[in-house]
Amino acid sequence: MAKLKHLVDEPSEERKLHSRSIPTIGGIVIFGAIVFSYSLWFPEEYDHLPHMLTNFKHLIAILILLFFVGVKDDIIGTAPMKKLVAHMIVGFILVIMADIRITSMHGLFGVTGELEQWLSYMLSLFVYIVIVNAINLIDGLDGLAGGIGFIIASSFGVCFLINGNVPLALLGFVLGGALLGFLVFNFSPARIFMGDSGSLTIGAIISVLAINAVDLDPSKMKEYFEPNMPILVMAILVYPLMDTLRVFSIRAFKGVSPFTADKNHIHHRFIALGMNHRQTVLWLYLYNLVVIVSAFLIQMYIEVNSTIQFGLTFVIAAFLATIPFIIKPKSA
Repeated sequence: MAKLKHLVDEPSEERKLHSRSIPTIGGIVIFGAIVFSYSLWFPEEYDHLPHMLTNFKHLIAILILLFFVGVKDDIIGTAPMKKLVAHMIVGFILVIMADIRITSMHGLFGVTGELEQWLSYMLSLFVYIVIVNAINLIDGLDGLAGGIGFIIASSFGVCFLINGNVPLALLGFVLGGALLGFLVFNFSPARIFMGDSGSLTIGAIISVLAINAVDLDPSKMKEYFEPNMPILVMAILVYPLMDTLRVFSIRAFKGVSPFTADKNHIHHRFIALGMNHRQTVLWLYLYNLVVIVSAFLIQMYIEVNSTIQFGLTFVIAAFLATIPFIIKPKSA
């Protein structure tokens, strides 16, 4: 249908890595699969959990809003200002109306106790904006955003399941399942792209999972593992966050808009080193998994305060992300 109506992404820009016209409305399938599955199997018997129904009804509302914004952008384009308005509405619904927000940093950076309400609102809105844009930015290679999204969603699903929060665990696994099915068609060589309708849907759900995960009570985890959740959440999100931090820093240093498209992403570097799409995404999947495992082991076996644990995790993540830029391309 996409080819018939010419709803395709043309390889018209130098930064694009595909060489043929590819349909861009895969997000329609992702959105449909998520809403159908989550609505059908939503566990009503867990009504004792705070924010359960609030999470559900407001999540469906923002997904519908972002879905239509994304579809319009995929088909005819959407002005940046209109996207910004949509994100502000979504942020208001999530943080103010649904009260889905970060209330504590659990001692990270010495911040103890409950955050002041205004600070909690600002931090939560910032987290939403960063995550949605980070997921959108890594959607530049066959299977990359889908595979990384699968790892992130499944990791959050496991965290919530261990914590006993089945509704949010289900949300993580539903997203993971939808992305795993989508990867069948999106893994290199891709037959369809998710487009903005997909990346916005994924980013919104991951932001809801991340914000709720930060506020998990570690004491409800298994006795052998009581993690600092802000550190673990950042480790789970490491590739999108690290790539976004790097790209935005370079653009700011050059004095250009942080939203200007370029070829400074980590995956572009792997391609420059002579790797193909499959090899690149597999290495980046491994990178994300290694950092998650490292954060887990650091918190399990290194008995220092949470700020030092964060520092160790960040050093590992930054070092591994730097390796591709130390190696010289074959053409050099």
